[in-house]
Amino acid sequence: MTTAPPDAEVEAPPRFSWALAPAFGVSFSAFLLFGIQHEPSGYAVLAVSVILGFIIDRDLGKSLLLIGFGIGMIGTISLAADISYGHMVLMGSILLIAVVVPYVVDRFVFKRHIVRFPINTGRRWTTGEYLWLVSVVGLAWLIMPFYFITSGTYLNWPEVREPSELIRLFLAVNAVGLWDELFFICTAFALLRHHFVMWQANILQAIIFVSFLWELGYQAWGPFLTTTFALIQGYIFNRTRSLPYVVSVHLVFDCVLWAILVHTHNPGWLPIFIFY
Repeated sequence: MTTAPPDAEVEAPPRFSWALAPAFGVSFSAFLLFGIQHEPSGYAVLAVSVILGFIIDRDLGKSLLLIGFGIGMIGTISLAADISYGHMVLMGSILLIAVVVPYVVDRFVFKRHIVRFPINTGRRWTTGEYLWLVSVVGLAWLIMPFYFITSGTYLNWPEVREPSELIRLFLAVNAVGLWDELFFICTAFALLRHHFVMWQANILQAIIFVSFLWELGYQAWGPFLTTTFALIQGYIFNRTRSLPYVVSVHLVFDCVLWAILVHTHNPGWLPIFIFY
């Protein structure tokens, strides 16, 4: 879609500022909408936070508006792991709008082009990055079966046995994984990084990311895992500026996730995991 972008953040964002209040409010609204699923308070906090953002700084308000639009759109649908054709079309359409509209508005209306999807970076992956990619597979293989089975959260995903169900689950898991990086990292994190130092922007995006994953099914003690994953993905993107790399990390993880879900619902299938 685009070549490697210049740094999206301002040269020297202040370490602490009043701008953090509305930015945190936008992130917290995701917790209200997806975490505890209380729409009235979630949308109220979201609206007040965006307005406050404009009051403090117009440019900040624009960024929070774009993030808030995506959060608000997602809040209109159920994020339950439903692989029926109708729900997949509905959810896919809403998630697509939540990514496309902020990109189009930021580039063509606000004329800023902070939201980017850097594919042709011209940068080769380092040995360490390849090693991390392999490590993600190993970590997912070791940790995720224990999490899903001991917590029972695998039951948040549908039982799949028929070939069409297996294919739909595989496509759904990986499509959502791709979307996660497009919205939470390339959109929300990039916009927040424009205004805040890295660690602040990363925590703010992680709150949104983890809240979304909670409603999707990563419950019980899942946030301990998803928070770590979200923060690492933000760090990697900030360092590499490479969409293909963060997507590759996410999708190799999701391929293992799919195998685990198939195995947990059908214990005799794919007996490749240590924890049963």
